[in-house]
Amino acid sequence: MTVRNRWGLLAAMAVTLAGAMPAAAQSDPGVTPTTIKIGVFGPLSGPNMAYGFDVIKAAQMWYDKTNQEGGVNGRKIELVIEDDRCTPDGVIAAVKKLVEQDQVFMLNGGSCSAAVLPAKEYVVRNQIPWLTLNASADGALYPPTGYIFGSTSISMHAAGGSVIDFSAKNFGAKKIAFINHDDAYGSWNHEAAAYVADDEKVELTAQSIQPSVTDVTAPLLKVLAGKPDALVIMTYARPAALIVKRAYELGFDKPIILTQTGSANLDQLVENVGTKDAFKNFYVQDVMADVIGGPKIKWVYDMYKTYYPDLAAQPDHPGAYMPYGVVTAQAVVNALKLAGPDLTREKARLAMSTLKFDTGILGGPIEFRPNDPAGNRRTTYEKFDGTNHTMLPGAYESTWVYKAP
Repeated sequence: MTVRNRWGLLAAMAVTLAGAMPAAAQSDPGVTPTTIKIGVFGPLSGPNMAYGFDVIKAAQMWYDKTNQEGGVNGRKIELVIEDDRCTPDGVIAAVKKLVEQDQVFMLNGGSCSAAVLPAKEYVVRNQIPWLTLNASADGALYPPTGYIFGSTSISMHAAGGSVIDFSAKNFGAKKIAFINHDDAYGSWNHEAAAYVADDEKVELTAQSIQPSVTDVTAPLLKVLAGKPDALVIMTYARPAALIVKRAYELGFDKPIILTQTGSANLDQLVENVGTKDAFKNFYVQDVMADVIGGPKIKWVYDMYKTYYPDLAAQPDHPGAYMPYGVVTAQAVVNALKLAGPDLTREKARLAMSTLKFDTGILGGPIEFRPNDPAGNRRTTYEKFDGTNHTMLPGAYESTWVYKAP
């Protein structure tokens, strides 16, 4: 055999062997022998900054803690962070930059549900694992795609269903008045609320209002006409304050339950209502295992103070959603560990789809199911009298499950 023929044979063998290599052996973007690059995005500026700034800070500190402890299967986590301002255009720009320019392995971002929805098609088409930061994101989660997951913030379906479960079991309510919004959020939470009400033999009287409403008297009188045993308010903060104030003025003294959509700052809510007397029989939906700074979750706040002492000394820091960032980072880290050292996007998303673990922060575990990519579906409740917060025992769950049309 001539030298030329020998080299030709070797070259042909090399091509054949390369073609026979399994796809998993080819590195996906964002993975090196020593690093995993993760794209994080949320509102770091603008009017919705409170929903994301401290959440991202909390996620950062958990990823940093993970790196200090050796990383994930020998790899350190490298973060690339983008500001999406909680706008659809901002989310699309952030996601495309992270994927195309920064070449991240996966996404961990999104604090505003309506804003993240436009990125769904792009993420699924490019087969990128995406765990939301703290958006409920029902529109992105359902129908399930296998690539998009929600962790800390419960879906609107879970919130709507569990508040009926709470009202029926905690107060023995047989008639529940329900006020929500006439948008996608309202449709999602009402669908699950009606489902659970039917399941638990509860009469549900619902009224939908616009988020920009300035007078809530008419819809409130309609739902109160049936003499309900409890009033559920599933609106944003500004309409919630109007409803609480008007219900007090109308002499309604039965339990009022405010879901998490309207409870970002309870002190501000009291100020907007104008009197603490309106909160004598008032309850707030949450997902945490304890009230803010309570003994069960004090470690999270202590950790934040250790990592960010200057920031923690400033007013309004950490924000109410800060612990959500730790949970979402926990979920990413746990899924990456489960996916193993031979890491691919496919293995990561499959690991995420079956992940279940206790967070040490939430009232229930994070648990992804084959047909339900919302990891947290349990809510907790606290009694709030205008000043004091008292955590109630137990966690409540929506029995609603997604069914393909």
